[in-house]
Amino acid sequence: MSTSSIRLDPDTAMERPLSIEKHTGHTPPEAAPIQEQPTNTSYEGQSRPAYDETEKSRWERLWPVIACGAGLFSDGYLNGVIGFVSTMLGKIYPTAYASSPAQRNVSSITFAGTVVGMLIFGYTSDHYSRKWSLFASTVILIAFAALSAGSYGAGGSSSGLFAALTAWRFLLGIGIGGEYPAGSVGCAESTGELKSGTRNRWFILFTNVQIDIGFVVSALVPMIVVLITGENHLRAAWRICLGLGVIPPLSLLYLRLKLNEPEAYRRETMAKAKTPWLLVIKFYWWRLTIVSLIWFIYDFSGYSFSLFSSTIVDNLLGDNSPLWKSFGWTTLIYLFYLPGCIGGSFVSDWLGPKTTLGIGVLAQGIVGFIMAGVYSYLAHPQNVAGFVIVYGVFLALGEFGPGDNIGLIASKSCATAVRGQYYGIAAAIGKIGAFVGDQVLAILYNRYKDTDPIKAGQYPFFVSSALCILSAGIAFFLLPHIGQDTIDEEDVKFRAYLAENGYDVSQMGVQRESAEHIVGQTEVEGGNEVTEKVAKA
Repeated sequence: MSTSSIRLDPDTAMERPLSIEKHTGHTPPEAAPIQEQPTNTSYEGQSRPAYDETEKSRWERLWPVIACGAGLFSDGYLNGVIGFVSTMLGKIYPTAYASSPAQRNVSSITFAGTVVGMLIFGYTSDHYSRKWSLFASTVILIAFAALSAGSYGAGGSSSGLFAALTAWRFLLGIGIGGEYPAGSVGCAESTGELKSGTRNRWFILFTNVQIDIGFVVSALVPMIVVLITGENHLRAAWRICLGLGVIPPLSLLYLRLKLNEPEAYRRETMAKAKTPWLLVIKFYWWRLTIVSLIWFIYDFSGYSFSLFSSTIVDNLLGDNSPLWKSFGWTTLIYLFYLPGCIGGSFVSDWLGPKTTLGIGVLAQGIVGFIMAGVYSYLAHPQNVAGFVIVYGVFLALGEFGPGDNIGLIASKSCATAVRGQYYGIAAAIGKIGAFVGDQVLAILYNRYKDTDPIKAGQYPFFVSSALCILSAGIAFFLLPHIGQDTIDEEDVKFRAYLAENGYDVSQMGVQRESAEHIVGQTEVEGGNEVTEKVAKA
């Protein structure tokens, strides 16, 4: 793309994009990709330093990325561990738990809380503070992870215990949801101050990679705890597993307390201004629709694939196998996430998020079709090793592509002023896709599992793999280009668009605390003091 598509006229203080109207969604989607723009110019027509030109040491630039993003480890752990806790509760209360709605609600209720948290904290992170929204979500995680571990029914009743655990898990979900718009958005903005060419990998390493590591640990910890306590003490084991979920957010609490608002947020926030919603919708509706659709499809498909983790373990182990072995095999399956997400973090810098996502989800769809086609062969116990390997490659490709890059694209494809809400809406729609996929594909699986187990395994893979191919097409042809400087460029273009439509952009940003501003204020105040003294004399 041409680097001369955007020019700034200092005399009129107006950015003149080649076709800024095309970004509004009134023309074909191909107009949406972000134009390359190496220069950084403020709306007022004065040059401004790029975000990576701020006077900070390497550690001062990097630790906000770590502090903002690493909390998503809690998302992976707390979402992953509840499946193992549910298994333990089923063994402790074989009749009461199986006949209770809690068997499904304990695992799924967090989803509802997560959607609520994404929407609430998306708003607060834009209109109040990135830092304090993130801090609040951390406190919620700590409080309700601890309360979940201490769940207790009145009089020791099992039904009361299940109800309490369900309630605490919903509220915990709100904290998990807050990590997405507050943490991921702050992480993305902080990467703008890092060296160009490395920004995508740092974002991914402290967001999606953290989630995946959390999932691995969420399987490893129950295995170790059950080995230590034995299956005769599962009442202690499940509480220990949930209680350990307090440690990750607690370890980040001090770092997050010391955080400053990202430089991008300080320059572009509308926290003290009225948000022009009609202009925002006109500018971003198409792009948000595309990003949300891909996220919806990714989460819809991901849930169908997760159905088969238990199938693999059942094939590997007999009915009388120790519980810790089942947890151990699940840990092995989750380990396949890591090479995909770590490798994808580097490729995202080399090829760009759009291309990496498209390649990853296309390859995942192809492998999914292969698995569905040979499912009758792979499903036999003697071929479980081959199943695990192919399934592991399949999982790795999902993390390499959409797992790594959809959050990155959502956090960098809009202006800073509305980024939290934009990201929160896209992520919430993705979670809705996860819920729909869980319901629809579970129905499909259950329809055939007794009459034709092969079809029961094949059909969800066929459906989900077809959606992967669709997602790849959307990614290649409709997603915007995301470059290393997209955050800075998008802020400039959004300011110009608002100004052209009569919005007073001087309201944007927080009070500057630069040395130049302080000196200027001191000079003015000093001059006023001299004037007052002369007048009194």
